[in-house]
Amino acid sequence: MNDTKEGLSFKRFTIEYLPNVLFIESESYPEPWTHGMFRQELTNPCSYVWIALRGDCLIGYAGFWLILDEAHVTRVTVAEKYRGLGYGRIITEHMLENAAELGAVLARLEVRETNLPARALYDRLGFEVEGKRIGYYQRTNENAVLMVKHFEAKQPD
Repeated sequence: MNDTKEGLSFKRFTIEYLPNVLFIESESYPEPWTHGMFRQELTNPCSYVWIALRGDCLIGYAGFWLILDEAHVTRVTVAEKYRGLGYGRIITEHMLENAAELGAVLARLEVRETNLPARALYDRLGFEVEGKRIGYYQRTNENAVLMVKHFEAKQPD
């Protein structure tokens, strides 16, 4: 799929994008995913990961695991120099639309309690707080806020 929205194009994640994804990942997280973890996403039949391009520049990526009718969001990441420009919302919306098209009726995620910009984005997109996992992130011992979004039922034509 190669949709275009607001100057971004989207492609499914492939091995050719791995070096750029790893760079963005390392600048974004205190506990970044490894080369091996991303390679597993390429072979996991439940995994759906999209990269977002602005021209030829990879500016972010987002993915989820589709387990039965639930999309478990695994990553929503925007390169540091493109944050605060609305791209996170566009990338997340694209991912959620694809999850719904694939049959998901809801999406769940964990977000760092201290990641206020991400939490605000998820709030604006209709996610609700479902709970908390104390000390979920091992390296920093931060709590995770659990959030859920129920997709609207599609109306028959």
